[in-house]
Amino acid sequence: MKARRHLYLDEDLTDRLRLLTAKPGSSRSAIVSAALRAYLDRQGADELDARLNVRLDKLTRQLRQIERDVGIVMETLALYVRYALTVTAPPADSERSVAQAIGQERFQAFVEQVGRRLAKGKSLRADVLGPEGNGHDH
Repeated sequence: MKARRHLYLDEDLTDRLRLLTAKPGSSRSAIVSAALRAYLDRQGADELDARLNVRLDKLTRQLRQIERDVGIVMETLALYVRYALTVTAPPADSERSVAQAIGQERFQAFVEQVGRRLAKGKSLRADVLGPEGNGHDH
Protein backbone atom coordinates (compact mmCIF):
# COMPACT_ATOMS: atom_id res chain seq x y z
CA MET A 1 0.00 0.00 0.00
CA LYS A 2 1.29 3.42 -0.86
CA ALA A 3 0.77 6.35 1.46
CA ARG A 4 0.96 9.98 0.48
CA ARG A 5 3.93 11.80 2.01
CA HIS A 6 4.89 15.43 1.91
CA LEU A 7 8.60 16.03 1.52
CA TYR A 8 10.60 19.21 1.46
CA LEU A 9 13.44 19.20 -1.06
CA ASP A 10 16.09 21.75 -1.90
CA GLU A 11 15.47 23.68 -5.10
CA ASP A 12 18.49 22.01 -6.73
CA LEU A 13 17.11 18.54 -5.98
CA THR A 14 13.66 19.57 -7.15
CA ASP A 15 15.09 20.79 -10.47
CA ARG A 16 17.08 17.61 -10.95
CA LEU A 17 14.04 15.49 -10.13
CA ARG A 18 11.95 17.51 -12.60
CA LEU A 19 14.53 16.81 -15.34
CA LEU A 20 14.43 13.06 -14.60
CA THR A 21 10.64 12.94 -14.72
CA ALA A 22 10.57 14.70 -18.09
CA LYS A 23 11.31 11.30 -19.66
CA PRO A 24 8.23 9.26 -20.56
CA GLY A 25 7.31 6.47 -18.16
CA SER A 26 9.01 7.99 -15.10
CA SER A 27 7.39 9.48 -12.02
CA ARG A 28 8.66 11.50 -9.09
CA SER A 29 7.33 8.94 -6.64
CA ALA A 30 9.09 6.03 -8.37
CA ILE A 31 12.41 7.91 -8.54
CA VAL A 32 12.28 9.10 -4.92
CA SER A 33 11.22 5.61 -3.72
CA ALA A 34 14.08 3.95 -5.62
CA ALA A 35 16.60 6.49 -4.35
CA LEU A 36 15.41 6.16 -0.74
CA ARG A 37 15.39 2.35 -0.96
CA ALA A 38 18.97 2.35 -2.35
CA TYR A 39 20.09 4.72 0.41
CA LEU A 40 18.56 2.62 3.18
CA ASP A 41 19.93 -0.63 1.72
CA ARG A 42 23.37 0.92 1.55
CA GLN A 43 23.16 1.96 5.22
CA GLY A 44 22.49 -1.66 6.20
CA ALA A 45 25.42 -2.78 4.09
CA ASP A 46 27.68 -0.21 5.75
CA GLU A 47 26.72 -1.53 9.19
CA LEU A 48 27.42 -5.10 8.09
CA ASP A 49 30.75 -4.01 6.58
CA ALA A 50 31.71 -2.35 9.85
CA ARG A 51 30.94 -5.52 11.84
CA LEU A 52 32.80 -7.73 9.37
CA ASN A 53 35.81 -5.41 9.39
CA VAL A 54 36.18 -5.85 13.15
CA ARG A 55 36.19 -9.64 12.73
CA LEU A 56 38.54 -9.49 9.75
CA ASP A 57 40.96 -7.30 11.69
CA LYS A 58 40.99 -9.84 14.52
CA LEU A 59 41.58 -12.70 12.07
CA THR A 60 44.40 -10.72 10.45
CA ARG A 61 46.10 -10.26 13.82
CA GLN A 62 45.71 -13.96 14.57
CA LEU A 63 47.16 -14.92 11.18
CA ARG A 64 50.15 -12.66 11.74
CA GLN A 65 50.75 -14.35 15.10
CA ILE A 66 50.51 -17.78 13.46
CA GLU A 67 52.93 -16.72 10.72
CA ARG A 68 55.34 -15.45 13.38
CA ASP A 69 55.09 -18.69 15.37
CA VAL A 70 55.54 -20.87 12.29
CA GLY A 71 58.57 -18.81 11.27
CA ILE A 72 60.11 -19.32 14.71
CA VAL A 73 59.42 -23.06 14.59
CA MET A 74 60.90 -23.40 11.11
CA GLU A 75 64.03 -21.42 12.02
CA THR A 76 64.47 -23.42 15.22
CA LEU A 77 64.06 -26.72 13.41
CA ALA A 78 66.44 -25.71 10.62
CA LEU A 79 69.11 -24.65 13.12
CA TYR A 80 68.69 -27.85 15.13
CA VAL A 81 68.92 -30.06 12.03
CA ARG A 82 72.00 -28.19 10.81
CA TYR A 83 73.62 -28.52 14.23
CA ALA A 84 72.73 -32.22 14.60
CA LEU A 85 73.96 -33.08 11.12
CA THR A 86 77.16 -31.09 11.55
CA VAL A 87 78.30 -32.30 14.96
CA THR A 88 76.99 -35.86 15.06
CA ALA A 89 79.34 -38.36 13.53
CA PRO A 90 77.77 -41.41 11.92
CA PRO A 91 78.20 -44.57 14.00
CA ALA A 92 80.54 -47.29 12.90
CA ASP A 93 78.89 -50.28 11.23
CA SER A 94 79.45 -52.42 14.34
CA GLU A 95 77.63 -49.82 16.52
CA ARG A 96 74.81 -48.98 14.13
CA SER A 97 72.16 -51.32 15.56
CA VAL A 98 72.92 -50.20 19.14
CA ALA A 99 72.78 -46.52 18.06
CA GLN A 100 69.46 -47.10 16.27
CA ALA A 101 67.97 -48.79 19.35
CA ILE A 102 69.13 -45.94 21.61
CA GLY A 103 67.80 -43.41 19.09
CA GLN A 104 64.43 -45.15 19.01
CA GLU A 105 64.22 -45.17 22.83
CA ARG A 106 65.14 -41.48 23.01
CA PHE A 107 62.61 -40.62 20.31
CA GLN A 108 59.87 -42.55 22.12
CA ALA A 109 60.71 -40.71 25.37
CA PHE A 110 60.56 -37.42 23.46
CA VAL A 111 57.13 -38.22 21.98
CA GLU A 112 55.80 -39.24 25.40
CA GLN A 113 57.09 -36.02 26.99
CA VAL A 114 55.42 -33.92 24.29
CA GLY A 115 52.19 -35.85 24.85
CA ARG A 116 52.31 -35.27 28.63
CA ARG A 117 52.98 -31.54 28.22
CA LEU A 118 50.16 -31.14 25.71
CA ALA A 119 47.77 -33.10 27.94
CA LYS A 120 48.58 -30.78 30.85
CA GLY A 121 48.25 -27.69 28.67
CA LYS A 122 51.90 -26.81 29.13
CA SER A 123 53.73 -25.14 26.30
CA LEU A 124 57.45 -24.82 25.85
CA ARG A 125 56.58 -22.17 23.28
CA ALA A 126 55.11 -20.00 26.04
CA ASP A 127 58.20 -20.69 28.19
CA VAL A 128 60.50 -19.63 25.36
CA LEU A 129 58.50 -16.76 23.88
CA GLY A 130 57.09 -15.35 27.09
CA PRO A 131 53.59 -13.85 27.48
CA GLU A 132 53.20 -12.99 23.76
CA GLY A 133 53.83 -16.62 22.90
CA ASN A 134 50.57 -17.77 24.49
CA GLY A 135 48.56 -17.29 21.31
CA HIS A 136 46.11 -14.76 22.80
CA ASP A 137 45.50 -11.22 21.60
CA HIS A 138 46.48 -8.39 23.88
